[in-house]
Amino acid sequence: MTTIPDLIQQAAAEAVRTIWGVTVAPADLTINETKKEFTGDFTLVTFPLTKHKLGSPEQIGEKLGAHLVASLELLSGYNVIKGFLNLSLSDTAWLGFVASAAQTPDFFRNTWGAGQTVVVEYCSPNTNKPLHLGHLRNIVLGYALREIMAANGFHAVPVCLFNDRGTNISKSMLAWQRAGLNETPEQAGVKGDKLVGNYYVKFAQQLKAEVAALQAEGLSPEAAEAQAPSNLAIRDMTVRWEAGDPDTRALWKTMNGWVYTAMEDTFRRLGVNFERYYYESDIYLKGKETVQEGLENGIFFQKPDGSIWVDLQPDGLDQKLLLRSYGTSVYITQDLALADEKYQAYRMDRSIHVVGNEQDYHFKVLFLIMQKLHKPFASGLYHLSYGMVELPTGKMKSREGTVVDADDLLDEMITQAAAETQQLGKTEGMDEHALQALYETLGIGALKYFLLKVDPRKRMVFDPNESIDMHGHTGPFIQSSYTRTASIRRKADTQALTAFSPDLPLEEPLLDAERQVMRTVMRYPQTLREAAETYNPALIANYAYELAKDYNRFYHEAPVLRTAFPHTSTFRLALSSLVGDTLRESLRLIGINVPERM
Repeated sequence: MTTIPDLIQQAAAEAVRTIWGVTVAPADLTINETKKEFTGDFTLVTFPLTKHKLGSPEQIGEKLGAHLVASLELLSGYNVIKGFLNLSLSDTAWLGFVASAAQTPDFFRNTWGAGQTVVVEYCSPNTNKPLHLGHLRNIVLGYALREIMAANGFHAVPVCLFNDRGTNISKSMLAWQRAGLNETPEQAGVKGDKLVGNYYVKFAQQLKAEVAALQAEGLSPEAAEAQAPSNLAIRDMTVRWEAGDPDTRALWKTMNGWVYTAMEDTFRRLGVNFERYYYESDIYLKGKETVQEGLENGIFFQKPDGSIWVDLQPDGLDQKLLLRSYGTSVYITQDLALADEKYQAYRMDRSIHVVGNEQDYHFKVLFLIMQKLHKPFASGLYHLSYGMVELPTGKMKSREGTVVDADDLLDEMITQAAAETQQLGKTEGMDEHALQALYETLGIGALKYFLLKVDPRKRMVFDPNESIDMHGHTGPFIQSSYTRTASIRRKADTQALTAFSPDLPLEEPLLDAERQVMRTVMRYPQTLREAAETYNPALIANYAYELAKDYNRFYHEAPVLRTAFPHTSTFRLALSSLVGDTLRESLRLIGINVPERM
């Protein structure tokens, strides 16, 4: 839809041509929301026009302002401060905006990505441990990014890669074999991913003891690590797996099956689904074919020990191992194949990898290799490099068993949400099923919002207590703001109100609180596009918080259903409903549900 800033841009460009005979493109005229300390709704920056020798910034602003107010009915006044022309919208314009936005289906959709396909790969768990807090940030970022791209018109495809083979997977398998208990998740009374993760920790503990014993015998730390029996056994198990050894493959299939079942349950709790799952075990051999192709074309080279490398030193990087001397692949081997697989399936214009910043170098290498191989999709590759999540107690380490299990954290958040809600005492009349659904909506929403409100590129510290605060910069605060709009709608349904009409004048002038909340609502399409262009879901999360704050001021200063003026009341009801729709849609994009009552 054409926005009011678009109309002002077009009118301003026409005014420059009329007044001075100079042609400027509307897009070259910068229109911003007026800063709150100044009078006005939108500000046109006049500094760039001085290059056409039209006068000083102030003189340009005065002439433009007078012309625009005289020619545009939607403007009611202007003021000039240095190189900034502040324009005020008329009450009629604001009423028209609320009516059109409420009745226009595409207000919450942009079309600039139409005709393009983007594949968003996220989560990418290893099958040797359960999902943890770090995975949760990855998942909520990837899910939100997919939804944001879709809302901008892209055909957005969510995919997940399971890293289901290799040395780390063998570690859990070997520890399980050594224990000799034939333990299953049912016997242990835990989810399958938790059980497998416990054995991964046990392997690390055994290896640490072996290395310490070898060092006590005089070996260097490096030699002790290389000669530790557990590491030699892992290498042997990995080779046997790649050779197709039936017993090794059978154990691998069983233990991975436990993990897949467990992780699907966690995905369900988070409201996440994928169009397609990829498995490293299915594609690593194709990766070897890509490596061989690069070797034959002189892009890669082979060392005397048989290992295959790519030399990226001329590009400012380093030499990178692609295939080990004994024939087994490394992570980048399968990533080479996966990129081809995704392109064959979707012919994507863009491919986004949501992976932590600890893998920055890996993706620099991967993308550069794709360019050297002249892959048609190389220019559309992007790494959404997000910062690691830490707890107030410090960094988590999987092999030491100090991670925060995703399911345990979800349970904790739901429990905290229940305690907070019960303390507020506003759930009278809700049955147990409705209460549990509310607690889950609030608890999981609080977790997701806390992980998303920080720019993804920044490291963050997750504090469960801070995230659940009903009055802070949190998901529950935004959810409670939505429930206010829902409550007002329910009350309005019991009253004989006429429908809102923008053609009927209000009985009293618009309040500043009303203007401010409308300015924020109007910014939604622009924020939606910017979030997609910058791959930054935090923009949507923080927009929702700002809108919720503005709405709460409006709620207290402009009573919706208590005014004696019927036209003002129906307008405020329409505006309140539009805010509710905008909050609900903003939260939907970042994977957060809204309760109708709390």
